[in-house]
This record gives sequence, structure tokens and C-alpha cells, in this order.
Amino acid sequence: MYDKMFSEDVGSFFRSPVREIFKRVDLNAIYSFAGGYPSADTFPLEEIRQTMSEVIGKYGGQAFQYGATQGVMQLREAVADRYGVPVERVQITSSSQQGIDVCTRVLVDPGDVILTSSPSYLGALQSFRSYRADIRGVAHLTGIDAFCRAYEDTIAGVKAEGKKIKFLYMIPDFQNPSGESLTLEERKILVALARKYGFLIVEDSPYRELRYEGEPVPTMYSIDPDVVIHLGSFSKIFAPGFRLGWAIAHPDILDKIYVCKQSLDLCPPVFDQYVAAEFLRSGRLDANLSASIELYKGKRDLLLSLLEQYMPSGVRWTHPEGGLFLFLTMPEGFDAVKFYDKALDAGVAYVAGEFFHPDGSGKNTMRMNFSFMSRQRIVEGVKLLADLLSREL
Repeated sequence: MYDKMFSEDVGSFFRSPVREIFKRVDLNAIYSFAGGYPSADTFPLEEIRQTMSEVIGKYGGQAFQYGATQGVMQLREAVADRYGVPVERVQITSSSQQGIDVCTRVLVDPGDVILTSSPSYLGALQSFRSYRADIRGVAHLTGIDAFCRAYEDTIAGVKAEGKKIKFLYMIPDFQNPSGESLTLEERKILVALARKYGFLIVEDSPYRELRYEGEPVPTMYSIDPDVVIHLGSFSKIFAPGFRLGWAIAHPDILDKIYVCKQSLDLCPPVFDQYVAAEFLRSGRLDANLSASIELYKGKRDLLLSLLEQYMPSGVRWTHPEGGLFLFLTMPEGFDAVKFYDKALDAGVAYVAGEFFHPDGSGKNTMRMNFSFMSRQRIVEGVKLLADLLSREL
């Protein structure tokens, strides 16, 4: 009855397999390595309650009024100071997911090419497909020469087709889903390619501050602020329920995002912005972030040790220096999508890696999250998953 009423874009919408899992089961009733949820133990409830009270006392009704589309100045200034950028280059967004979506909305026409890593973040792939972009995934090859050649060859292929590359989407720090990071040299190569071939880079960095080992690597934005749009989020370092993120970019780009957002949400949540600004300025965010890092590092280390102890021969995994995920690779011929129902029926969930690959490859891979469950449930969940895999492989 309604099919003829829908727009052509509806056919490009792609259901998130993660959200479909949430519809089928209660995450607290199974061993869920599937979502990207932070631990509720990291939510500083008393500090949030105190900050909210302070915001109401300080701003009164202003905290509940409409606000500027760019974001309230207090939060823009706090973000600008934290990351060392001019405030005119800061746009507050309603979640980093909106940042991804609005960048695609203002930059991409149907058929335009978006380059990305393969695998890549599922939420970004959903957004790109909804705008009918041509997504080209590039495998992360080991070695600088191989890494550079993979991107050069992909770009050459796009150019030979007469297509236009609008931007490269990349999560350079503790990538979702793989947990891997780009080296400084790899970041410089990608920035140089963007300059050479005339496309932009959307640098998505929701996990950057969740580092558990190693030294921080400069952002791609810091390498070339005029070519890179840097996206950040409070979801993983504060609380996802506030639905706040930010975009840092050249003012000419932010002006188009500003106009676009007027038709989307008018302004980000105002009360949430004042709370985030006060929480950041007071030092409470950094204190809570330090505790979160300690908690997540312990969970990551536990998961790595359990995989080493219980996973059957032939299973490999990444060793992330931070973030919330790692990636498992099973022997060739294994199908993580077909195996999924068997695992879920047994009470354990993951996300099949195929969904993160733009071309549908990676059938023998899966993503595992280590932030959400308790340590005890991580232990029990890994034992169960390893036992199921041992019977299957």
C-alpha cells in the first residue's frame, strides 16, 4: 500500500545488524560482545547530578531554551581550548553519527565515491549508502609501500571510471571494528593523497582518548587542517545518552554544515551542552576519563588473555592499544553470519565482520566488544564462544 509513496533513497537504507540484535534479545540476558556500549560503571552519576544542579543555578531558564545552531559558545570554547583549535572551527553536533551524516549530506551526490578502509565503521557505511554514494573499501596492507600502493591503485581505478572522489573516511585511532591504528607515516600518506587528488578526509575519532598503551599519534587534522574534517564525541569519554559530538574543520565547510543543520535539528541539545561544558571545564571529565581508561584496560587485557587461553587453533585476533573493540579472524571457509544464530541460541552475541566490509568480504571475521560486560561475564562468554567455535572449526 505504501511502497509507491516512499522516496528512492529508502531503497538505499541498510538495517544495522547490531540494532537488529537489540530487538531480538535482552543484552543483559546473554553474553554480548556485539554492541559498542560503554560500561555503565563509567557514568559518574553523582558528578553529573551535581553538574546539572550547577548548570540550572548558573543559567536558569536559558539552559532549556533554543540555542545557536553552531552550539552554545561555552561548549565550543571548551572544545576549542581542549584540542587547541580556533573556536570558529568548532561546530557542535547531535552525536558524532550526525557529524558523519551531515558531512556526507553536504559533500556527496549520488554516485560520488567515498574511500574508506576495509573493514570500516558500520554506522558510516549506513549513512554513505543512504545518500547513494559509491563506497570503495581499501584493505589495510602491512608495509608503507603496500599501504600507499593500495590507495593509489584504488584512486587510479576511480579516475579511470571518470568518477569523482569526494572524501576519504577514516578512524585512525583504535578503529571500529578492528581496533587497529594508523601510524604517523600512514596518516601523512593519506593527507598527501588528499592534497594530490583533490578530495577531503573525514577523520572520525570517538575513541582517540581511550588509549591503554603506546604513545599518542598526531591527528590527520593537525597535519593539514584545511583538508581534514575532524569528528569527536562525548559518547565514549562521558556518556552516550547526552548525544553530543563535534566537528572541527575549515570555516567554509562548517558554514555549509551550519546551514544544513538548520533543517535537521535547529540546534544540538542545549541543556546537555551546558552540562558537558561545565563537566569539561571543572576537570571532572578528565578525572572520570582516567578511571574509565583503567577499567577498560583491565577488560582488554582480560579478553586478550582469555582468547589466548581458550580459542581453538587457527583463530587470530588484533591487539588494540585502545578503544573498545578487537577483531577475530577464523580460518578461510568459516561463515560468521551463518554461525551467528547458533551462537545466539547458545547465549552469546558478536557482530559478523562481513557487515563492516563495503564489498561483503570478511565472511570469516567477527567484531568483539570488551567494554560493556562485567569481567566475570567476559570470562564466561569467551569460554562459551570458544567452545562453540571449537566444535565448528
